[in-house]
Amino acid sequence: MTSPPPSNTTCTTEFYRDSATEELVCRHRSDPDNSQLSEDGDIILGGVFPFHGNWKDRQETYTNKPLPAECTSSIARSVRVALALSNDNKVVYETLETSCSRPAQVQAIIGEASSSPCMAIATVVGPFHITQISPFATCACLSDKSKYPSFLRTIPSDYYQSRALAQLVKHFGWTWVGAIRSNNDYGNYGMATFTETAQQLGICLEYSVAFIRTDPLSKLQNIIEIVKRSTSKVIVAFLSNMDMEVLIYELSQNNLTGYQWIGTEAWIVTSYIAEKDQYHMLDGAIGLSIPKAHVRGMKEFITDVKPLSSQNNNMLIEFWETLFNCKFNQTNSSPENLKQCTGQEDLTGVQNGFTDMSRMPIFNNVYKGVYAVAHALHKILDCKKTCNRLMQLDPFMILQGVKNITFKTKEGDEVYFNEDGDPPAKYEIINWQPTENGVVDFVTVGLYDASLPADKHLSLQNMTLTWAQRSSQVPVSVCSEKCFPGTHKVLQKGKPVCCYDCLRCAEGEISNTTDSITCVQCPPEFWSNDRRDVCVKKEAEFLSYEEMMGALLTAASLCGTFMTAVVAFIFFTYRKTPIVRANNSELSFLLLFSLTLCFLCSLTFMGRPSEWSCMLRHTAFGITFVLCMSCVLGKTVVVLMAFRASLPGSNVIRCFGSTQQRLSVLVFTLIQVVICVLWLTISPPFPFKNLKVVKDRIILECALGSPVGFWAVLGYIGLLAVFCFILAFLARKLPDNFNEAKFITFSMLIFCAVWLTFIPAYVSSPGKFSVAVEIFAILASSFGLLICIFVSKCYIMLLRPEKNTKKCMIRNKLTI
Repeated sequence: MTSPPPSNTTCTTEFYRDSATEELVCRHRSDPDNSQLSEDGDIILGGVFPFHGNWKDRQETYTNKPLPAECTSSIARSVRVALALSNDNKVVYETLETSCSRPAQVQAIIGEASSSPCMAIATVVGPFHITQISPFATCACLSDKSKYPSFLRTIPSDYYQSRALAQLVKHFGWTWVGAIRSNNDYGNYGMATFTETAQQLGICLEYSVAFIRTDPLSKLQNIIEIVKRSTSKVIVAFLSNMDMEVLIYELSQNNLTGYQWIGTEAWIVTSYIAEKDQYHMLDGAIGLSIPKAHVRGMKEFITDVKPLSSQNNNMLIEFWETLFNCKFNQTNSSPENLKQCTGQEDLTGVQNGFTDMSRMPIFNNVYKGVYAVAHALHKILDCKKTCNRLMQLDPFMILQGVKNITFKTKEGDEVYFNEDGDPPAKYEIINWQPTENGVVDFVTVGLYDASLPADKHLSLQNMTLTWAQRSSQVPVSVCSEKCFPGTHKVLQKGKPVCCYDCLRCAEGEISNTTDSITCVQCPPEFWSNDRRDVCVKKEAEFLSYEEMMGALLTAASLCGTFMTAVVAFIFFTYRKTPIVRANNSELSFLLLFSLTLCFLCSLTFMGRPSEWSCMLRHTAFGITFVLCMSCVLGKTVVVLMAFRASLPGSNVIRCFGSTQQRLSVLVFTLIQVVICVLWLTISPPFPFKNLKVVKDRIILECALGSPVGFWAVLGYIGLLAVFCFILAFLARKLPDNFNEAKFITFSMLIFCAVWLTFIPAYVSSPGKFSVAVEIFAILASSFGLLICIFVSKCYIMLLRPEKNTKKCMIRNKLTI
């Protein structure tokens, strides 16, 4: 940009006494620097723009007055320029009664282009309410109106750019990135906001380093080594274009390629940066830029500059000599290879940073700033018909007018400032796409608009992007690979949150999203599948007829029922034989009937539990076994009574005849019926889904309802069995013709042994196995009674019929 170098004017004045006139004189301490480009007018606007990119280092001796810095854009020079614009350079004669302070020379200042100089200028001119509008200072710190009340800008704050960069990084799935920033207000404040937003989005910085182009080479080399050792493949460069130029050179010296660069508006569309990238290390870079704009006549104005029209303008002369590598006034010290400048060289064919129209958005920002002041002045001076030129302009009035102005440019852009003095935040997303001839094409691939809803801030066009090393695939830059569904992240000790291990979810837990932080417990009736990514309904488990164990128990139950029926048929066939009649056939048939019910009641324990089956299985079991025990007890008592009746003078058999036997069986059974009725009335058994015994299955079982009822039923059966066992045991040594008691003793011994072992086995068996244990106990005790009491009698009736006579029984004393 054809801009004036900073003035050498300082901000202070000194009083001097003129010896000739004896008048008070206000003079500047140092020699004044006149503006490089200036023109008088009724209303004057000032401009402060950098012209040089670096400066010459000097070692001061502090013995003489330091010389002004040469070729510089330093902060101190920027402040001096601003003060020169605020106060003219003339010597002012004042009386003793007046001061040296006068109204500002300019009504507003456009500039500077960098954040740090803008902060310094705003600090100086802010107390005087002089409006300052920067076209390119983006530091978010300048939005603080308590520190910079008169500062405004026509470029968005880095607060939005930093957040946009973080969202861009997140959009492409990069969670492990490096960061390099300029070590100034622009880079430090911008990177601070980026880091904060990145952490919120789950992005980690492997390293964050800072430098400025004037740092020693060793510091830059140290940054290069950090990049070399890093594992991240994405680098966010929050750098000014001049710092980026220095970095590119060092990168090329170390052949650092293969990194995906993320750039800011300061360098992402700067053509000479692309020209410096001779090794195409930045190919595929992506970043944000100010939306494209066109200022009418700007290109024609730049290409029409002629230095000879301003022979006294050193800035244009220096510009022309640098642009065409020539010299106007050759001297003996001039390099021999420099040609003579004519001043008629043609700018239209020059392609470099001075004539680069890709920087038109910055020119447009200057255009907006100037017109914002113009519109504010137009409104203040009431220029609808004629301007009120007699009105005394006040800087504060102009500042308020600019803050409240809203207008549209000829290109249709709306210009206004928010309460922080910032314009609307809009950025184009730019992708570096190298062409076949090696020239980089800055392609717009998307848009970021902070005025839209949060979920629509970032929008990318459906087009192919070029990535690092001209790849068409999106680079991968993560500390740890993604944790797929079925796993969850576990942070690695001492490392950032982006570095983690992927552990498989535990049984009963799932994760159905990528990079899940935790696993979710499945609902009680569900269980995790093998991949641990879906909760599936638990399989219901119960003892069914179809499975092997259920089929075997069913077969055993039917076999016992069939055997009991066969025995009953045999007894019925031989009912008139001595062996049947001598053994109380009525109790024998009732016992066989009860055993049949015992075998069949085991079937009620199989199949899916229901409300009726749960109530039936326990009550049927309790009543049938009590009926069975009552019959056995009756037979035992009959044996004992028969022995007592055979003694001389005994008449006890008459006290326990057939009627008494039937009545005893009925009474014992009714007691169990009453217990079962009370159990079913108070708290009956019910179907229950047991989710605790086995984690991955639902055990369908019958809850007892009232445990007291269950143990009362079981205890009553056990009481009768023990009582029967004791009586039979006492009768075991009676004469051989009464040895029926031995078989009853054996059967009761088996019965008690089975049910005593049943209790611990039932309690310790999980799920359907507890039901199988109960069925096994029912079948085992039933088979024990059937075999011990009836098999020997059937053997005699079928195979030894000669013994089934009254005479033989008396002779052999085998009343069975």
